[in-house]
Amino acid sequence: MAAESDASTKAENIETDVLLKAREACYKGRDAFYACLDNESNKKPTEIASVGLLYPIECKKSRQDFVNHCRASWVKHFDRLYCKNKRVQRLLDDGGQTRRGPLSLPQPASASASST
Repeated sequence: MAAESDASTKAENIETDVLLKAREACYKGRDAFYACLDNESNKKPTEIASVGLLYPIECKKSRQDFVNHCRASWVKHFDRLYCKNKRVQRLLDDGGQTRRGPLSLPQPASASASST
């Protein structure tokens, strides 16, 4: 009897934002927003998203759709992931131009050097 009541309570508490259709809507909103960011990358970012992500005003509608279709924790996760990927890509595209040469670490004194 208790198992039946637990099953009925679980059925009533299904969170619809994690179901397939809702996830697909979230992913479409996410992809549209990040595509807008890539397309409008030459414009000055004026709007602030989560985790310090800046975006141009032209992407405000797609950002709003993204936020409306996804859980807040998902939006934050996707923003962090996007920022991390952009940072890595920027470092790879740099081609080593800002590197100043080999890193020289202090070498431990060898036993043969101290005996001479």
